[in-house]
Amino acid sequence: MQGLIQRVSFAKVEVAGVTVGEIEKGLVLLLGVEKEDTEAHVAKLLHKVSNYRIFTDNDGKMNLSLKDIAGELLVVSQFTLAADTQKGMRPSFSSAAVPERANALYELFVEQAKESGVKVATGQFAADMQVTLCNDGPVTFNLKV
Repeated sequence: MQGLIQRVSFAKVEVAGVTVGEIEKGLVLLLGVEKEDTEAHVAKLLHKVSNYRIFTDNDGKMNLSLKDIAGELLVVSQFTLAADTQKGMRPSFSSAAVPERANALYELFVEQAKESGVKVATGQFAADMQVTLCNDGPVTFNLKV
């Protein structure tokens, strides 16, 4: 399981011209689920996303986490993160989880994030989405568990 996180000052996701999720200051998480991922991977990635210190403190150092700043989280399913791009000119998705399993783990991640006290917004699984964001920094990290 991997998550590409971007520190943002705002973000939203639209499906067919309708906003389905929107946040203020916080993180956009593009969530990729692979075949071998389990519920344990969900918990581990959630802990990392919630506590990864990428927000600046009063000294301008990256010392604060999403939880520290009471930031918001926009979770967007991202099938293409599971791509193998090492060979050829076309990505292979052989390591991606089947849609039913990927959706179940995506939903579990969202549910557990909400239960942990994080304000969460989402995209729509398997939809054609348009994501608008203002990457603050820019700051982007690929977290793998």
